[in-house]
Amino acid sequence: MNKEIITRVLSVAKKERYHILRDPYALTIVIVVPLFIVLVFGFVIDFDVKNIPINFQDQDQTAKSRDLLTKLENSGYFKIHQKLYSVDEAFKDIENGNSKAFVQIPPGLEKNILSKNYSQPQVLLDGADNSTAGVILGYLSKFTAFVNAEYFGVKQNSKINEQFYYNPQLLSSWFVVPGLTAIILALISILLTALTVAKEWENGSMELLLSTPVKPIEIILGKMILYLIIGVLALVLVLIVSFMVFEIPFNGSLITFIFTSIIFLISCLAQGILISILAKNQQLAMQISMITGLLPSLLLSGFIFPIENMPIFFQGLTSILPARWYILISRSIFLKGADITNVLLPTLALIVLSSVLVLIALKNFKPNLEN
Repeated sequence: MNKEIITRVLSVAKKERYHILRDPYALTIVIVVPLFIVLVFGFVIDFDVKNIPINFQDQDQTAKSRDLLTKLENSGYFKIHQKLYSVDEAFKDIENGNSKAFVQIPPGLEKNILSKNYSQPQVLLDGADNSTAGVILGYLSKFTAFVNAEYFGVKQNSKINEQFYYNPQLLSSWFVVPGLTAIILALISILLTALTVAKEWENGSMELLLSTPVKPIEIILGKMILYLIIGVLALVLVLIVSFMVFEIPFNGSLITFIFTSIIFLISCLAQGILISILAKNQQLAMQISMITGLLPSLLLSGFIFPIENMPIFFQGLTSILPARWYILISRSIFLKGADITNVLLPTLALIVLSSVLVLIALKNFKPNLEN
């Protein structure tokens, strides 16, 4: 690469910087959006179900039954909504969405406890939200096992010795935020590139760029350099928030993380340029960016929903998403202490996908410039 080519590439990058600094919408995407997303998602997305509203009916009305309800509420999992007197009331309250479950303490509970006769509460669950219902049932099963052991001396035949590696306290933020880096980088690089380049097609400034000696490959490189720098700065911002706010450990190779982040950014930038070529106006560019970039990154990358639980077709479809491989790399480096040897396969997949997207962008960019 000779000096003239470098000069032209840097000229395109400077021109792009000028456009971004004068565009308040672009500045918002660069500065405000990453902070907003990492803070909101980090705090709001919590896979631990707490303070579940439940109702109860105490048919025993004894010290033991009241003690049982006190233990239930103090567990931290449940919040007693109100005391009911009939099953019909419980059904109505669940139907109205005011409670998720109804616990009925049968009569004679204290008598059974004193005589060591096995007894347990009856439970009605709101099955409309099947995931929450499953969690509630799991919590209540643990609670029932505790009650049976304390009051009746009934213990399970086997006990599991639980040990959680990499995330000992099972904190949701430790799982969410490392994956969130992919969503933020995709948002900035795909959306910002698609919108700013589409704006040039829309207002005719791309035609002015054509009147210069700058070649298509130089235009793409010039634009990608600036957005690559912006993406790296956003990445640093996310890392600072991860360490200082959520206290997420970073156990792996920093060099591997930076290298794979740059590869992922390049794939997103190429996708953003390709979208701008297809759209050539900002409104359509935003719609295509959401449909082809951001939504798949959120829903099909393994960020929230496990890929193993998806239908076979969608499991195969996720293989062509760069976000899937980058999220796997990010979580492995953050929590498992991975280096390049541990994430070699997803890194190679990321490199191949990035190369394909860049080649497609180059191939489609040149004829559009010449038309």
